[in-house]
Amino acid sequence: MSNLENQVVLITGCSSGIGRSLAREFARRGHRTFATARRPETLAGLGGERLEALRLDVTDAASMDEAVATMLARAGRIDVLVNNAGFNLYGPLAEVPLDDFRRLLETNVTGPLALTQRVFPSMAARRSGRVINVGSVVGVLPTPFDGAYCATKAALHMLSEVLRMELAPFGIDVIVVQPAAVRSNISATGGVGIERYAAPSSRFRAVYAQIEERTRFSQVDPMDTDEFAERLVDTVTRRRAPRVVRLGHGATALVAAGRLPGSVRDRLLARRFRLEKLRE
Repeated sequence: MSNLENQVVLITGCSSGIGRSLAREFARRGHRTFATARRPETLAGLGGERLEALRLDVTDAASMDEAVATMLARAGRIDVLVNNAGFNLYGPLAEVPLDDFRRLLETNVTGPLALTQRVFPSMAARRSGRVINVGSVVGVLPTPFDGAYCATKAALHMLSEVLRMELAPFGIDVIVVQPAAVRSNISATGGVGIERYAAPSSRFRAVYAQIEERTRFSQVDPMDTDEFAERLVDTVTRRRAPRVVRLGHGATALVAAGRLPGSVRDRLLARRFRLEKLRE
């Protein structure tokens, strides 16, 4: 099956990890690629004949408007949007700071929808386009001490399912990507501030070691981001768009675990994260 060629691609969250590798891979294959990030200085080193860097903050309306307008002025169209920007927030839901949770929702859920709304008019006018939303396997597998992130990715998955139906009449495909273990710095950034759960005031201090361990979970034998990008770009540029793409170490097993009967899944995860210590 032949793949799409000469696409104009907008990717968010390209400062590091998956986004950065995706930008390089799309450009390597001849697609005109716009790599974006909240802080332009983090895009240093990205650039070339088929790769351009732009500032885009998915929580800033003016920033999104400017980036989309710039792309349309330079390239005349946007064929593919990759909503990749996001971050993690580890900790027990009962004690996660609500301001941090609101920021997580704004970045991981509202941001992708807001940017999709901005590229939709031009895609709809051309009756062609593709929106790729980067979710996570934890959007189908709820895991202790990562509930905030699980919730945002589950929400993004559902938004994508509905968008797929609503945008299909306009010739726009919607693809959900559900990475498992892929090399990134999301564990380090998501673990900032978890020391609060080791404090005497936290009712979860008895499982602080498990909370800390959870921050490293996705970086155990992870798939390299360049390999991930190569396989993903090959899949999402097929002329017949897939509905869901799962890649990364442990993807099959983790999704299968998410489909277990709830009581069985809960027992397995409670045992894995030593939740019985909270009864002591």
